[in-house]
Amino acid sequence: MKRLTAVLLLILSLIGVSAQDVIVGAACTDEYVPKLKGKRIALLSNHTGMVGEKHTLDIMLESGLNVTTIFSPEHGFRGKADAGEHVGSSVDPVTGIPIASLYDGKTRMPSQKVMDGFDVIVTDIQDVGLRYYTYYCTMIDLMNAASKYGKEFMVLDRPNPNGMYVDGPILDMKYESGVGRLPIPIVHGMTLGEIAKMANGVGWLKEGKKVALTVITCKNYTHATRYELPIAPSPNLKTMHAIYLYPSTCYFEATPVSLGRGTDSPFEIYGHPDMAGYSFSFVPQSVEGAKNPPQLGNLCHGRDLRGIDDEKIISAGVNLEYVIDAYNHLGLGEKFFTSFFEKLIGRGDIRQMIMDGKSASEIKATWADDVKKFKAQRKPYLLYAE
Repeated sequence: MKRLTAVLLLILSLIGVSAQDVIVGAACTDEYVPKLKGKRIALLSNHTGMVGEKHTLDIMLESGLNVTTIFSPEHGFRGKADAGEHVGSSVDPVTGIPIASLYDGKTRMPSQKVMDGFDVIVTDIQDVGLRYYTYYCTMIDLMNAASKYGKEFMVLDRPNPNGMYVDGPILDMKYESGVGRLPIPIVHGMTLGEIAKMANGVGWLKEGKKVALTVITCKNYTHATRYELPIAPSPNLKTMHAIYLYPSTCYFEATPVSLGRGTDSPFEIYGHPDMAGYSFSFVPQSVEGAKNPPQLGNLCHGRDLRGIDDEKIISAGVNLEYVIDAYNHLGLGEKFFTSFFEKLIGRGDIRQMIMDGKSASEIKATWADDVKKFKAQRKPYLLYAE
């Protein structure tokens, strides 16, 4: 491990970070600043790109680096837009640096004019380790752009809060979409740096081309580390409990059931006006980050998952019992699902299994081989001990 600079150690001590705590890649300025000196930089980041109280953009500028472009992902550079909401390009009001949105609903491949404005793309963004969480998709899009235009690529790595296990089916690439870019399981257990390394090595980039890739690794981190995010990664993942439940509750996005958007506990509760027989209820409202949530203004009956222990959630992994429960209570049959379900779950046969009355454990057994296969496939690309 390279020695951290005295300035960095001072910053870390001031914000209460000990030498044994996880240190994110963005904090290791002595490793990446020399590599970036004299180059024009495009930074992919958002509100999560923080080291203590400072944004990575500010650290770069104070280090004399030439940041010419900012790329923003889903939810925008400040992280406040709704899920799926189109975000236009703009200018950062603090630095005056142009922001090129990669989530404007037009294209996810930057124009040649934008690409001509820099030499290297640097990614510093907090992912949550799910195949349908779009930050890694944006990174892959930019790796493809870097490959096409001959640009360098660097990842300032951050821990994966769901990095302690692998679960779920590998994406059938016929369902490739904005919520699924690579043939990986739902819970892949990798950091963005590891995904970038694997995509480069396996040949997942367009036309099989590789990029000149550098990963600045985290320090004091392993895949067994229970890393708690200091900042909510997106408007509706407000707590670590929600992040742990996310692999099991996100599928409600493809049903008429509310998963709590428009409440204080998205992804930790679920319900529907016609799910009678439950004592728990809630009413989704229009709020920042969920302006028009499913079942807006309707009294929903359902389940409150907030009391389930984190360890129990983690040990269950991808758990379809909540979706199965709602499906059975509503009695809508095929109308319970939209086509988005296959894009989230990643396979075309699981909907029918639920309709046929298969249990969550029976369905989980069908992807056991996928998990085993992927864990072996990813092993050469892991940067941290399991």
